[in-house]
Amino acid sequence: MTVKDIAALFGLAALWGASFLFIRIASPAIGPFLTIQGRVTIAAVALLIYIFIIGQSTRWRQLWKQYLIIGALNAAIPFTLIATASLHLNASILAIINSMTPLFTALAVWGWMKEKLSTKKWIGIFVGIIGVAILVGWSPIPFTPEVIIAILLSILSTVSYGFAGVYAKKAFDGVPPLSVAYGQQIGATLLLIPFTLFNLPKSSSVFTPIVGLSVVGVALLCTAIGYLLYFYLITSVGPTKTLSVTFMIPLFGMIWGSVFLNEQITIGMVAGLFVILGSIFLISDIKNNRIKKKTA
Repeated sequence: MTVKDIAALFGLAALWGASFLFIRIASPAIGPFLTIQGRVTIAAVALLIYIFIIGQSTRWRQLWKQYLIIGALNAAIPFTLIATASLHLNASILAIINSMTPLFTALAVWGWMKEKLSTKKWIGIFVGIIGVAILVGWSPIPFTPEVIIAILLSILSTVSYGFAGVYAKKAFDGVPPLSVAYGQQIGATLLLIPFTLFNLPKSSSVFTPIVGLSVVGVALLCTAIGYLLYFYLITSVGPTKTLSVTFMIPLFGMIWGSVFLNEQITIGMVAGLFVILGSIFLISDIKNNRIKKKTA
């Protein structure tokens, strides 16, 4: 990998790790639906402008149904679940739980595509469950019913990502990745509109500059620019090396949460993180280059 590639990899991990920080700031203020509506809408517009600049087709007329489905599975549903969970969980824990996506991708492949899972992968799944138990049981956050529900919602977001990865592989073979990135954002934008309209903040006082910057940041930096860096790395160094970003996202999520929100990083969080990352290594089969996609 060149210096440019390494910088892009760390930049991508830093941006995707920062998404949990931005959501943690915006969602409690303006609500999960408006936060994510802003994220996907602004990102869709930014990606559309870039697509027009480079002269690439969006293929909307041919693939609008598929874009709506991937928009739901890979953006609208998981983003909203994470934003809702952020009402009770800090950015660090959100980032750590989100790193479980490869585990549920493997389970989705097993359940949907009937692909046999190796003993190594089953061990990885079991280890991942232990990691979550350590993270939750040794967390500095009070173990209340609201926190339990938030943890379940956060885990469900990774389940949605898992099914999205399998669906994308089946539905978008031969479609330029940038078109899929735009398609899923515009699909999510359209799907979220009715929910957002019925969940608007009751007071305009919640729209502070920091909240506005957080929504713009998660849309432009973490989503639009993040996807451009992701596709650059896929092209430049291949999916196997790009997959290593999975291991760095929760680390950056913890760093940003600690630096900007004064979140406490505990031994339990670190222990849970390393156990989950160990399970991801078992699941991902990096040497065999089987998992090629990671979202945040």
